[in-house]
Amino acid sequence: MALPLHELAALGTATCWATTGLFAADAVRSLGAFHFNLIRQVFVTLLLALIVLATVGFGVPDRGALITLAISGVVGILLGDTLNFAAVGRIGPRRAGAVFALNAPMAAVMGWALLGEALPWRAVFGIGLTASGVALAILGRPSANAHRLETLQGTAIIGILFGLGAAFGQAAGSLIARPVMVTGIDPYLASLFRVGASGLVMGALAVTPLAPPAPKLTVKPLLWTAAIAFVGLLVGMTLFLYALQGSQTGIIATLSATSPVIILPLLWLRTGQRPTALSWAGAGLAVLGLGLIFSRFS
Repeated sequence: MALPLHELAALGTATCWATTGLFAADAVRSLGAFHFNLIRQVFVTLLLALIVLATVGFGVPDRGALITLAISGVVGILLGDTLNFAAVGRIGPRRAGAVFALNAPMAAVMGWALLGEALPWRAVFGIGLTASGVALAILGRPSANAHRLETLQGTAIIGILFGLGAAFGQAAGSLIARPVMVTGIDPYLASLFRVGASGLVMGALAVTPLAPPAPKLTVKPLLWTAAIAFVGLLVGMTLFLYALQGSQTGIIATLSATSPVIILPLLWLRTGQRPTALSWAGAGLAVLGLGLIFSRFS
């Protein structure tokens, strides 16, 4: 039986994203989603450049692959991540994760429609169960005595719209990157081009009137942003790109979208508020769906 390394990498991505979602809310509310995302991209670009220099070197792919990775970065990181963190700042990591999980069915449908990716019935059913379980797992916590990570900032509908835009950006960015990733390009090098391109565009936007006002920078949110960038963007995104090299877009998107399930015990530890029975039931349903996805390797 082949070990499903690429699918396990996608679950590693979900764990990284769950961790960053849990700790990003305070930094996002302090710096704003745009500047939070810009700072984390600058930090990760520098780290990735050092890693690439020390390992594979700066072997630039052909122009078509480079442009594809750059577009993927702008769509998936600039658009997707900025909107996702805007949603986290408004509706909290658990609710934002519920909406962001929609990137899985979005990616599956786009992969089928645009890349001709055929999914066996077990994988299709597993994707459906996992997506349903993820949605169920993050529903329904009572608002009474809620921890600050569970509180709403502004109206919920704006946060939901941000989350939908983030889900689309993540799905589209994955779809754009996959044809390049299956060629075997080094994941660190691909991450460098994606993050670097997104950071350059965000940096150019930052000096225009289109950008939000620059926040007051203090040490604590900057340190949190650096830590979140390392875990979520460097480790998580590199694992995600590696996962795309060896499995289909819809499956990888579904596995990486299980972060709202993984975040449940982390939220319990952080807030002291035990997840509801409905949340645990959703987690069980998601695990059942993952079992169906993994069964293709048996």
